[in-house]
Amino acid sequence: MNCPLPTSRYDTITLAHGGGGTLTASLLNEIFLPAFGPPAPAPHDASAFAIGPQQLAITTDSYVVQPLFFPGGNIGSLAVNGTVNDLLMAGARPRALTASFILEEGLPLATLRTVVDTMQQAAQAAGVRIIAGDTKVIHRANGDGLYITTTGVGDIVTPAPLAPERIAAGDQIILTGDLGRHGIAVMAQRLGLTFEPPVQSDCAALSAPLLELFAAGIPLHCARDATRGGLGGILCELAAAAQLAVEINEAALPVAPAVRSACELLGFDPLFVANEGCAALFVAAADVEPTLAILRRYAVTAQALVIGQVAAGRGVTARTALGTTRRLVPPSGEQLPRIC
Repeated sequence: MNCPLPTSRYDTITLAHGGGGTLTASLLNEIFLPAFGPPAPAPHDASAFAIGPQQLAITTDSYVVQPLFFPGGNIGSLAVNGTVNDLLMAGARPRALTASFILEEGLPLATLRTVVDTMQQAAQAAGVRIIAGDTKVIHRANGDGLYITTTGVGDIVTPAPLAPERIAAGDQIILTGDLGRHGIAVMAQRLGLTFEPPVQSDCAALSAPLLELFAAGIPLHCARDATRGGLGGILCELAAAAQLAVEINEAALPVAPAVRSACELLGFDPLFVANEGCAALFVAAADVEPTLAILRRYAVTAQALVIGQVAAGRGVTARTALGTTRRLVPPSGEQLPRIC
């Protein structure tokens, strides 16, 4: 993802930064973009390109989550669903994936078989095929058992791109699901914490509802799945890219009681905890009702609701239940490292 953010120099890469926030922006702007080409007009999780008249989108991502299995999914379903959702956010119909596996010596074959079977099931549910791949084995104790890198390709089916530069003042922001479940589910499993009721990751592909929105011709302006950095992170990023203000109603945000309790106990802000099956959609006010009508027909987006709007100005503000407002700032690191 191209992130034209202010940079901050580092001499070495350290695990303390969790691979996110300022370090990621610094690596992109100081190392990768100068080598591979100019940045895109605004950050996105998939890149558009053309082969003849065909407009396509491509995305690639690596998955290093620990633990490999968590309530609601595993590294395999996460890899497929995350890649599929990144294509959908660019207005593309996902068509095919590739998968590369880095296997640590000593990984039980039963674990690998379960992960691969889960990937096949997730791909089938999302309407894509895994058509190529690679495997490498590394020495024992040089990895965390299993890493997966996926690349996805799809054909763009929206007449206009879904992009931050199309966000306009007056747009309404629709959230498709509740916040923070993936991050809390992974953290609880990693640390051996239990919550009642148990927190399940929302790891899921958004193919069915998004493709129906595309087919219905509803003119979405922008879409972004609330993964690393959570809803707060993506709103800060998109507001900066669009050079507009985003105002949300924090009291209206859906947060499961167990997730809210876990965040209060551990000092996390649900707005910045990752999801893996939830997106923010930007639409004109006139298109809100037909958008919600379609989303609410699907279990994965049944909780969809309007959470805010876009206005002239800069930055992101949240109106609290007390009627006050607070300004949201981009996360400088990861609250929950290794959630994807």
